[in-house]
Amino acid sequence: MAYNWWEIRVLCDQSLEEVIFWRLDNFGCRGTASQVKGNDCLVLAYLPEEQTQLLDLSALSLSLRQDALCMNLPTPVMDWHLIEEEDWASSWKQYWQPQEIGDRFVIHPAWLALPEESDKIILRLDPGAAFGTGTHPTTELCLESLEMRLGLEPNPEAIITDIGCGSGILSIGAALLGVRQIYAVDIDPLAIRSTINNGKLNQIDGEKLIVEQGDIEHLIKIVPEPVDGVVCNILAEVIIDIIPHLEAIAKPTTWGIMSGILLEQAKSIADTLEQNGWVVATLWKRGEWCCFNIRRC
Repeated sequence: MAYNWWEIRVLCDQSLEEVIFWRLDNFGCRGTASQVKGNDCLVLAYLPEEQTQLLDLSALSLSLRQDALCMNLPTPVMDWHLIEEEDWASSWKQYWQPQEIGDRFVIHPAWLALPEESDKIILRLDPGAAFGTGTHPTTELCLESLEMRLGLEPNPEAIITDIGCGSGILSIGAALLGVRQIYAVDIDPLAIRSTINNGKLNQIDGEKLIVEQGDIEHLIKIVPEPVDGVVCNILAEVIIDIIPHLEAIAKPTTWGIMSGILLEQAKSIADTLEQNGWVVATLWKRGEWCCFNIRRC
């Protein structure tokens, strides 16, 4: 039996993109994408018709407007319509094209042909029902930080962790930069499947990229020794809860890259880091978002 799907379109300020992805994910959407032009962002998401009612969609629109009001940002415009099943899985893909990040990376949609020649590191990605296409400023900041950390100081013996791996973009980026081992966790089973599939797309050995469903406490159990680096691109509130647990997997030389943090949340993150034995080495900003590059005291 064929099903219809709701296509949800949200036109918003780029600074709202991550919050909107979070709202849509909690709403139960499957398949998300975004297209950025200047400060404007078009976010698309899909979910089965029978999964929601018109009143629910109206309530979602109201929540997005309230989020924007709390963040003192322009009100987003949301609309929705039904499309047939054969269209939903590919509809959003037309909005996503290869994207250069930093000096070395190109995020390349898995369904597009690879270039014949390139001097860049090509990271193939199919986010599926998870999130993380590389278009958000926080993902860009994290990849650029990884490039600076692992590109300028290559460490083929490095072991890193990716907390809240999403589509696996940061784990795979680290693997392509030559680290020895990555342990990735996420509480969302769709994210786990997406990270595993994207690892295979990029020919990352399954023994090199260990992906398991769970939180920081589960990560502590599966990591056999202190790690060289920690990457984490999730909500600031979750990062604050995670920071006190990092000591269990850190050593004196461990570094970290953290984003998903609005500028107004930076002080809370910095204070929590300082209280738990970390120093902010650099703070990178892009728009309303920032990325912490940290090290042990």
